[in-house]
Amino acid sequence: MRTVTIVGASLSGLYAARELRAQGFDGRLVIVGEEPHRPYDRPPLSKDFLTGRTGEDRLALTDAEETAGLDAEWLLGVRARGLDTRGRTVLLDDGRTVSTDGVVIATGATARRLPGDHLTGVHTLRTLDDARALRADLARGPRRVVVIGGGFIGAETASSCARLGHAVTVVEAAPLPLVPQLGPETAAVCAALHRRGGVELITGTGVGGLHGAAAVTGVALSDGRTLPADTVIVGIGAAPATSWLLGSTLALHDGVLCDDGCATALPQVVAVGDVARVGGTRAEHWTSATEQPRVAVTNLLAGRTLATVRTLPYFWSDQYGSRIQFAGHRRDGDTVRLTEGECTDDGPGEAGFLARYERDGRTVAVLGVDRPRAFLRARRELQRDERERAVPAAL
Repeated sequence: MRTVTIVGASLSGLYAARELRAQGFDGRLVIVGEEPHRPYDRPPLSKDFLTGRTGEDRLALTDAEETAGLDAEWLLGVRARGLDTRGRTVLLDDGRTVSTDGVVIATGATARRLPGDHLTGVHTLRTLDDARALRADLARGPRRVVVIGGGFIGAETASSCARLGHAVTVVEAAPLPLVPQLGPETAAVCAALHRRGGVELITGTGVGGLHGAAAVTGVALSDGRTLPADTVIVGIGAAPATSWLLGSTLALHDGVLCDDGCATALPQVVAVGDVARVGGTRAEHWTSATEQPRVAVTNLLAGRTLATVRTLPYFWSDQYGSRIQFAGHRRDGDTVRLTEGECTDDGPGEAGFLARYERDGRTVAVLGVDRPRAFLRARRELQRDERERAVPAAL
């Protein structure tokens, strides 16, 4: 393999580049990125960057020394518009083509949008440019902020806006925020954190549309109410960035379909990160984006699947001064047991808490709020148990 092209100058794309060099690939390495920026850390965008406590220089994931060591051709500010799998060519929006022997798809996901969100004052928060625009908007003075969606991005952004002194309302269609991730028993904790932070939370109600001529003035709810708004943040999830692959021979269904080793049906193409549906699951988490590239690159260089991903799902979220950490495989019907700390209708106690999700007599997931050491121990136990269960299956 003489040339490998990574499409997506993302976290997972950068890790793939590192793995290629670490695993001995010394050929031509091309990295294509739609944004003009080199890889940067996205989690701070909704938190410290938005509140001004972190500058852009702290977001960079690489420095000049590492960039030189990777010895890659960076094609930034240009979007891939197609993949000719038969001719092994990546087609770019500016008319250029990149001939390649191997491809790592790392294009991530794009923020879902609402009809009418072209109005001034309406934002999504996925990229550095998104965060720049929102931060500038919030700096104009006291704003009436409506956040649509109570997921991680919505909750973290609402927390940051409240910290900056703005009047914030969160609208969540589900009965509680983060129910799919945490389950109904513990999702109430997140609702309590919103209340503690002085943020109004409206649940069980959808959004009917946005009001305004040039600039947004309000959010129409499905129950007939209208919320006045100067700034609206749409946080209703993300869709895998696969449109550029339409017409290729790759199988697409809520992401690029891969086996357990991040390999597609084509031996010279692998996918990693938010865009990859690995073994039936697409995980939009930092951990997956950093762990998948090692296996993907191993299989790409071998031309077949030699290694598989065994990642224990893990995510964290910082909201209203609290850190929420979750690891494992939760299902509806699991028994939730509080094992450390305290949690009431008003939220977590002063020292936080640890909760275990149990199924058939064993712990399958764990949730920690402001309990980092206990959570780390419980997470390690889960990882050990998962490794032990995986060994007989591999024999």
